[in-house]
Amino acid sequence: MSTGPAILPDTETQEEQKTKRQPPYNVILLNDDDHSYEYVILMLKELFAHPFEKGFLLAEEVDKTGRAVVCTTSLERAELKRDQIHAFGPDSRIPRCKGSMSAEIEPAE
Repeated sequence: MSTGPAILPDTETQEEQKTKRQPPYNVILLNDDDHSYEYVILMLKELFAHPFEKGFLLAEEVDKTGRAVVCTTSLERAELKRDQIHAFGPDSRIPRCKGSMSAEIEPAE
């Protein structure tokens, strides 16, 4: 007598798996007086692919308010982008400029 495959009772309860999303983080560019608008616009274009117009608006915002959110992303990518800002180098248009701009990350609200 041939029997089909054995069917065992399901002893494991299947719980609905929900994909947990990483909370978003903001990359915040901080103002200083050692970098030109041109530098900020170029940096934002190269690091974030922001078009000239958006780069100008963000440069203006950081100049007027002291800070600007330039990107909202995962924690790992935010850390990378912050580090890229810190490594971008000095502004050759301003002789007293000795290094890159500063940035920080914070949870997006």
